[in-house]
This record gives sequence, structure tokens and C-alpha cells, in this order.
Amino acid sequence: MAGHSHWANIAHKKGRIDKKRGALFGKLSRAIIVAARNGGGDPAMNLALRYALDKARKNSMPKDNIERAVKKGCGDLDGEDYQEIVYEGYGAGGVAVMAEALTENRNRTGGEIRKTFEVYGSGLGQSGCVSYMFERKGFFSIPVENITFDELFELALEAGADDVQEAGDVYEVTCSIDTFQSLNEVLETNNIETRVAELSQIPNSTVDLEIEDARKVLKLLEELEANEDIQSVTANFNIADDVMNALSEEE
Repeated sequence: MAGHSHWANIAHKKGRIDKKRGALFGKLSRAIIVAARNGGGDPAMNLALRYALDKARKNSMPKDNIERAVKKGCGDLDGEDYQEIVYEGYGAGGVAVMAEALTENRNRTGGEIRKTFEVYGSGLGQSGCVSYMFERKGFFSIPVENITFDELFELALEAGADDVQEAGDVYEVTCSIDTFQSLNEVLETNNIETRVAELSQIPNSTVDLEIEDARKVLKLLEELEANEDIQSVTANFNIADDVMNALSEEE
């Protein structure tokens, strides 16, 4: 499918991650704390913690920060009691949006997210209003210069991937949650660099956006992701290459 259909790809390309590395470390720390609190401090026995640790290391989070987060999650150090909340709503063009949060103050976070939807979207909805349009899966984004499509297709499917598609300058690989870690290890073993490697809500279908709605949707997602309580954002949109290029020229 030609175009851009995953926010993580766009955010990476626009340099959002590097610009907000301090905020990113805070988000990664929260994920580690909650994973350790829910499943214990041994990543060999706690897949969620293993995933959170891998993501932290890939983003160059300092070792001391990682160890401190694990200790907080296990109760060895004092830490905040984070709650997991999923916010659902709609953006311009009827795009369904999901934002996953970890917060110690749900009233504050809920108010902030509601205001963001009101300013940049169509509104925050009730729980379950859009989640049925998504399925939680593993997602990998791999620059096309790193490997040919045929090579990646064969390697990924043998490792248990569900699908491999070319999307502009990257290949997008999806897999089940259970397969994510083993597929990640296969890619690393074969020295295939990933631009994005995460567990994400993948839409079952997408809405094609023209430039005005695309501009509004990207602004909504950017503002949501900038909130320190938000861990991940996803939406069921597709922006054609020519529209994306026109938006990039505006910056």
C-alpha cells in the first residue's frame, strides 16, 4: 500500500523521538515500572518486562535509569502507583484514535487528553468506541535499503510473521504478540536494522486522508504523544505519498 499508515513511522521520520529523548526516558521508565510491578523483576519470566527493557536499551536509556525503574516496580524503591488507561476518540475525517497511558493521576490526564481531542480532533469517546477496529500486534518498520523485499518476506514468514508490506521507504512487518520477541531476535541475528520495533494497536482498515484532514490528524497525534503520560498513539489513517510530501514542505 503506497503511503503512510503508521504514526510511529512518521514520528521517527520527522525526528520527534530524538527531539524529546528526555521525555521518552520518562515514558520508558514508567513502562518498566508497571511491567515489573505486574509480573516481577525477572525478564526471563516476564515477557512484558523483557519487551520494556529491550525498548529502553534500543533507545539508549542509561543503565542506572533502567535498574532504578525495575527496583521501583518490584517495590525495592519508592515509586508512583501508575494506572493503565486507554483513551479512545476520533480525529478529522472520522479517523479512529487510540492513546495508551500510564498515569498516577487519572483525573489530570483525562482532562488533558479530552482538551487535546477537543482542540485538534472530533472528540474523546467512550471506552470501546474504536478499539474494535484495532488488533494488538507486533510491528516492525525496516528501511528498504537494508534488505530486499523477497529476502525479508522469506525470513520474516519463516520466523512467524503474519504479513510483510512495502510502504514508501520502509517495509512494515506485523506478527502476533507471542511471536514478537522471537521475530525481533531473528532480525537482530541477521543484522537487519529496524526503524521501529514495538507492540502496537494495528488497524483492521484505514481511512484515506486528503491534505486538510491529514494535517489535523498528524497534529492531534503529535500533541497526544507529547503528553508525558501517553505511552503510545495509533490511528486508522493512510496518507498518500504526495500528500505527505506536501505536508513536509510546510515545516
